[in-house]
Amino acid sequence: MAGRFSPRPAVTRTTLRGGDTAMPTEPAESHPTALPHQRPAPRTRRWTPPGPLNLALVLGPLRRGPGDPTFRPTPDGAIWRTSRTPQGPGTLRVSLHPDAAEAEGEAWGPGAEWLLDQLPCMLGELDDPSAFTPRHRLLALTERRRPGLLLTRTGLVMESLIPSILEQKVTTDEAYRAWRLLVRRFGEPAPGPAPDRMYVMPDPRTWALIPSWEWHRAGVDNKRASTILRAVRVARRLEEAAAMEPAKAQARLELIPGIGPWTSAETVQRSNGAPDAITVGDLHLPGIVGYALAGERDADDARMLELLEPYAEQGQRHRAARLILLSGHAPPRRMPRMPRANIAAL
Repeated sequence: MAGRFSPRPAVTRTTLRGGDTAMPTEPAESHPTALPHQRPAPRTRRWTPPGPLNLALVLGPLRRGPGDPTFRPTPDGAIWRTSRTPQGPGTLRVSLHPDAAEAEGEAWGPGAEWLLDQLPCMLGELDDPSAFTPRHRLLALTERRRPGLLLTRTGLVMESLIPSILEQKVTTDEAYRAWRLLVRRFGEPAPGPAPDRMYVMPDPRTWALIPSWEWHRAGVDNKRASTILRAVRVARRLEEAAAMEPAKAQARLELIPGIGPWTSAETVQRSNGAPDAITVGDLHLPGIVGYALAGERDADDARMLELLEPYAEQGQRHRAARLILLSGHAPPRRMPRMPRANIAAL
């Protein structure tokens, strides 16, 4: 009867694996007659990592700039993320207990269950840092000073592919601005009690329907916009790459005109947790690697790959590059930054 509250559904339990602890949960759908001040109950999951876990290091690569509407660290040490999962949009809050021995995930929205199922993988469960043996003193010191570095594996391709395409041949500030504007303009508000101005990225159909002038306003040139449009038309096939070996996943992504080795590597590093997917074609990375490992300021891709060869044998070139970047050992700038091309003003 109209005006009456629906009966409170029974509390259920989620069966978890390994070191997980089952937590009482309630169904993800919110009560249609709930009072406005009531926060929707999340689904929850706890997971015990096999060793040290640093949330900022593990999940940091998923953040696209300080204003990313899909990623928000909070002062309490938690990290909020939104994702468009195979089951729909979802919001995930990840936190560590004070002793850092257990991670807890809280999730809202239609994609909540999927996000919690993927929580251990996202936090590095499938990563094997023991496969990495430092062959340079700098990397050994950085690994010791940065405990808890694991490689994330989101299991989602498009949420990493689209911002990677936006980052092609432009400054990071330009790419971050485009991502922020497009997600806020065409995405949907994050489910649950997410921090203010958090959004879920658009679905493939919505990306495909963005008018040309909106790409222009976001500062995205026709080449990058056209690449994204080609990708979202076959989004389902590209999402299948998350279950492939990284090399095969990259090969599938590179079938799309406009997606090359740089973009495919940046994507599978996140979607597949690929420890050996080294980024080639980057403006700065070869010089940073050359300076860190050999004191060379002008290394190119070929020289970078030569210096990282000991880690290719281990299948760990991406991890080696992450440690080099985390070390802060970079050459001083000798040239102006890449000029910004403000196409929105043209």
